[in-house]
Amino acid sequence: METLWFYLVAGMIAMYVILDGFDLGAGILHLFVARNDDERRTVLQSIGPVWDGNEVWLLAGGGALVLAFPKLYASGFSGFYLPLMIVLWLLIFRAIAIEFRSHLESPIWRPVWDVAFAGSSLLLAVFLGAALGNVVRGVPLGEDGFFFTPLWTSFRIRGGELGILDWYTVTVGVTSLLALTYHGAMWVILKTEDPIRQRAKRAAGLAWPLLLVFIILVTVLTFIIQPHVPERFTARPLSYVLPLVALAGLVGSRLLMGRGRELGAFLASALFLGGMLVSVVFGLYPMVLPAAGDPSLSLTVDNAAGPPYALRVALMWWIPGMILVGVYTTYVYRQLAGKVTLDPDAY
Repeated sequence: METLWFYLVAGMIAMYVILDGFDLGAGILHLFVARNDDERRTVLQSIGPVWDGNEVWLLAGGGALVLAFPKLYASGFSGFYLPLMIVLWLLIFRAIAIEFRSHLESPIWRPVWDVAFAGSSLLLAVFLGAALGNVVRGVPLGEDGFFFTPLWTSFRIRGGELGILDWYTVTVGVTSLLALTYHGAMWVILKTEDPIRQRAKRAAGLAWPLLLVFIILVTVLTFIIQPHVPERFTARPLSYVLPLVALAGLVGSRLLMGRGRELGAFLASALFLGGMLVSVVFGLYPMVLPAAGDPSLSLTVDNAAGPPYALRVALMWWIPGMILVGVYTTYVYRQLAGKVTLDPDAY
């Protein structure tokens, strides 16, 4: 049951990254692919009906974390208090920027909120990537299962006090930025017409080779920094299919875009993100939060899980809840299929 919940929580977080990832990417790009107010409103309208629903997956994942792994929730939210507050404020600021920009007809008001929307989207992509990097690298867990890590120290991984930001976590953050920017470009291409679509294609063409280089770099660094990951993959050779699926998604997205198959290219980009996250989750199992320096102190699916009865009851509620969410999400995206037509009353 603990293993099942480990993958269920990971799946919800992956859904958040895939769904909210494209509107984060659209936010990062919208100042570059949209050159006037109507074009920026078109990009906003492409994500407007779904962006807040996409963030529900983050809330659902956090709620499931409380039920399934309460010790992980307590340890992680106390140790990562400052960066979590930064992420919370960035989420709030991004939502305010979307909703406030059209409240006044002013040559200053709208550009200010457009910059705020792009900046908060960019920083969120970096911080979410850095958070993943911290989980992979490990944190200085004590014997009581808790830790404290400042935002940054010497930027070194070994030989000093760990910080949230170091050269490895920043590299993962930059990789996350490139991945979500590319994913957002795939969405903008799918949902808009020229000239926005053509500019998004050029942005995707610039991001793709950089993303491929950083994915290879981060994979190599991860295998060096977290020895448990290569050991896990080596013990189960068939598991190498997971990163190969991610790579196939990334390459396939580029090939499909070249052939004009925009929906297929977007779905392949989603496959790439999902494959990468599943690979990381598989590589870390059974750890849910590795301990830097002393692996025996790590939080695992066994010592961080809630009582078996609570896990069974939570699963009984989770199944119908996820069925409802799945039906609702499918209905919304089917209703909004096709290119965006600018609505004079929207954003």
